[in-house]
Amino acid sequence: MKKRAGVLIAAGVTMAALVATVPPAVSADAGAAPGPDAGRTALVWKGCGTKTYPKLQCASVEVPLDHADPRGEKITLALSRIRHTAKTFQGPLLVNPGGPGGSGRSLAGFVAAALPGKVAAQYDVIGFDPRGVGASEPALDCRPGHFAAVRPDSVPRDERDERAGLDRARAFAKACGDKYGAVLPHIGTVSAARDLDVVRRALGARQISYFGYSYGTYLGAVYAKLHPRRVRRIVLDSVVDPSGAWYANNLAQDHAFDARHKAFAAWVAKHDPVYRLGGDPAEVEAKWYAMREAVRRSPAGGKVGPAELEDTFLPGGYFNGYWPHLAEAFASYVNEKDAAPLVAAYKQFGATDAAGHNGYSVYTSVQCRDAAWPRDWDTWREDNWDVHEKAPFSTWNNAWYNAPCAFWPTPSLTPPDVSNEELPPALLFQATEDAATPYDGGVALHRMLSRSALVVETGGGNHGVTLSGNACLDLHLAHYLATGEVPRRAAGGDADAVCDAPADPKPLPAERAAVPSRGGTLHGLLGFRG
Repeated sequence: MKKRAGVLIAAGVTMAALVATVPPAVSADAGAAPGPDAGRTALVWKGCGTKTYPKLQCASVEVPLDHADPRGEKITLALSRIRHTAKTFQGPLLVNPGGPGGSGRSLAGFVAAALPGKVAAQYDVIGFDPRGVGASEPALDCRPGHFAAVRPDSVPRDERDERAGLDRARAFAKACGDKYGAVLPHIGTVSAARDLDVVRRALGARQISYFGYSYGTYLGAVYAKLHPRRVRRIVLDSVVDPSGAWYANNLAQDHAFDARHKAFAAWVAKHDPVYRLGGDPAEVEAKWYAMREAVRRSPAGGKVGPAELEDTFLPGGYFNGYWPHLAEAFASYVNEKDAAPLVAAYKQFGATDAAGHNGYSVYTSVQCRDAAWPRDWDTWREDNWDVHEKAPFSTWNNAWYNAPCAFWPTPSLTPPDVSNEELPPALLFQATEDAATPYDGGVALHRMLSRSALVVETGGGNHGVTLSGNACLDLHLAHYLATGEVPRRAAGGDADAVCDAPADPKPLPAERAAVPSRGGTLHGLLGFRG
């Protein structure tokens, strides 16, 4: 695809020049001044800084458990903030890392630090833990130990294997219903979107700006549908296809993750002198599946069976910065018969800790409630075997991950139509080879939001592409947040602007001291399972 995007770069506009064009002042409509429905309860902000983000502040706000009963039972949302420091104040910028189930409090510090300083200084960057997540109360944890190793092989070889997976999925759904029966009907995207308007009022803002990654794009689109005139600016990065929520989207992911796994195998083959796994991508992929069969027979280190192996390599489908680490563990197991690096990689990339169990509990609670899932397991079996035949890498792993929705104790809702002609210009970012939110989703939402602009990272396979090392994308992001202006295409096509993807990573240096990257930091913050 011909590069049209970098109109800012091609014109010689640098980041320094960009931020120098920031308007000197904004009106009260920017969200800096309270509106007539401003919150009646002032937030109490207290320092909660970390070594990385020392200026971070925290607060909490009560929201109705049931927004249809605003005077009824309350729950609590945990918030974070990096305050604006510039005389020009553009109001609050709420940030969300996706999931559903991702904690967003640390993301505020990251976004404030990663944006150009003169742009970040004009916003109160607000992070939040959505209902059920992290420091918000109650925080869900349906079935501690659900992901304890070693789990059954995700690909069922017979009826007994399938029954084991079904029993495990039913147990998780039952545990959620038993522990949180009164809460589950109110854990969903529409409820979370209504929470955002309570946060807006508590902040004393007439309008908010919003920046969401992954599932956070859907949450933002739903909020914008409910309150289009409350949105000042909105950035959606790695876009969920609203028409596929959620069963169809997960099947689409399976094909895309298989393609990214093949891209990983091709990268390993390209660096065969380092990894010695073969110079043909098909040969490398065959060795990966042979490794999978080996750990099925004898789990590596007693911890990594085939399901755990898939969990370990799945993050490589989200972010290619993990490829060198995964390739080294792969090569050590195959070439040196050394399982220790593979076990270490599992602990780093695949194992689920307490925060992960919380994230998964919210993930299932939101997705199972948001939209209809097949309740007849025969449908799941047929669909997933059909996809597995073409895309075996993670299809059944993903099926079991979502299988509690077949047995969920609360009925499903009808997803809202997020088409929007009232919203101010929105800015969307999408990589062409994104696995977690495939490219067609970005195009679909772009068409649903009538005044939106779509910036495409061509050839990119990462999930969450802004503030991750692509200067071209970041120029568009900073310009929009500074001015509200979006790029507009001069010719046909889906994209209003195009940026080339950065080069794939290189193997780790001999001393194994990988240099920390901004992309790695971001992907450590992005929401649970994307």
